[in-house]
Amino acid sequence: MAIFQSADHFYTVMQEVFEHVGANPANIAAFTRSNLVIRITINNPDAEILLDGRQPPLEVFYGPRPGKANLEVSMEANLLHAIWLGEESASQAFFNQRVKTKGNFMKAMQLMDLFRECERVYPAVVAKMQLDKDE
Repeated sequence: MAIFQSADHFYTVMQEVFEHVGANPANIAAFTRSNLVIRITINNPDAEILLDGRQPPLEVFYGPRPGKANLEVSMEANLLHAIWLGEESASQAFFNQRVKTKGNFMKAMQLMDLFRECERVYPAVVAKMQLDKDE
């Protein structure tokens, strides 16, 4: 069963996540100093997020955006949900090619603090938005 009913629903949840993440800029300082632009493409529903780490504060764009990203990451929406809840291993999903990347993955290590911060706040967002409830 899909966690997110539509791209708009996915974006609403992600806006909540990144609002919480942005509230603690020290926790994501490595990313906002990284000079990286990351495009995350999601399937089921089809959605796209662009994370701009070229300078603080973190800028997040929802929906398709023109331009080139340093790293492109793609995965199913339910997989992102499971990873951020700690139900799936991000490294296993990467090695099993359920998470696909394009670009310089070594540079993406600077994304880890941001990713961990998302994992930290996501369970509270899930509870607040009742994503784990049958609709």
